[in-house]
Amino acid sequence: MSPAKTAEPAVRERAQLGEGPTWDDATGRLIWVDILGSRVHTYDPATGRRTVMATEQHVGAAKPRAGGGLVVNLRDGVASYDAEGAGFRWLLHDPVPGRRGNDAAVAPDGSLWAGTMRYDEAPGGGTLVRLAPETATAAGARAVTEIFPSVTVSNGTGWSPDGRLVYYIDSPTRRVDVCRMDGQLPAERRGLVRIEDGAGFPDGLAVDADGCVWVALWDGGQVRRYTPDGTLDRTITLPTSRPTACAFGGPGLRDLYITTARTGLGENAHPYAGSLLVVPDAGQGLATPAFGG
Repeated sequence: MSPAKTAEPAVRERAQLGEGPTWDDATGRLIWVDILGSRVHTYDPATGRRTVMATEQHVGAAKPRAGGGLVVNLRDGVASYDAEGAGFRWLLHDPVPGRRGNDAAVAPDGSLWAGTMRYDEAPGGGTLVRLAPETATAAGARAVTEIFPSVTVSNGTGWSPDGRLVYYIDSPTRRVDVCRMDGQLPAERRGLVRIEDGAGFPDGLAVDADGCVWVALWDGGQVRRYTPDGTLDRTITLPTSRPTACAFGGPGLRDLYITTARTGLGENAHPYAGSLLVVPDAGQGLATPAFGG
C-alpha cells in the first residue's frame, strides 16, 4: 500500500448531511450539498471564496450544466437553475410520498444518473434513472430511462477511464458493484468489493485516472481505494466517522475532497463533522463532464 495521507478541513461547516462533492472545471470551484439543510455550497480553493444557495427542497446532488448553471436532484425530481441561481425549472417531476433524491453522477455521454431513496430507507424503495442530455420536448422534458427500479439507498456512481465500466453502490448491500456498459446502459451487474462487517457502509465513490475506485465509508471513518480487480491498496483514516462521498479537484485534479455529516452523531460529533475535508496530492483524478443540458 501507498504511504498514508492525512485529511484536513478545506471548509469548516456544520452541514447536517454533506454530500456529493463535484469539481467544476469551468469555474475552478468545488460544488457540494447539505441534503437535509437544503443548501448547495461552492468553494474556490484558489481564493477561499464560498457561496451558499438555498433550494426549494432537500437536495441530494448538484452538478454543473454544460450551458451554465446547475442540475439538482431534489426531493420531488430533477430540476435546473441558471448561472445566477435563478430560473428554476423541473426536468423530471416525479414526487413520491416519503421518497427523496440522493446521489447523482454525470456519465461520459453527458447524461445524468440520478438516484432516490426513501426517508425510512425501506428496502427496494429507491431507484436509479438516466436523464438524457438532450431536450426531448419543446416543454423541456427529458427522456428518462429506468436503470435500477428497486434499490434501497442509491449512492455512488462512476465510470472507468475508458467509459466501458460503471461502478455503483446501493449502500445497505455493503457492496461496490460493477457493470459493463452496453451502449448507454449497464449490463451484467456483479459485486466487485464487499465491505466487511464493522467497517461501515459504502457511500459515495470516485474513480481515478488509474481506474481505481475510492469509496467513502459511512460509520467507518475512512476513504478506501480499490484497484480495478477489487484489491484494497490504500486507506485514509478520517477524524470524523461519517464521510459521505469524495471527488478529485483543485490544480491538476490532484486533491481529494471529502464531504461529511453530523446527522445522528449528537454530542459525539467530531468538530470537523459536517465540514468539507481535503487530502492534498492524494492521487490523479479524472475530469468529469457537465450535464449536457
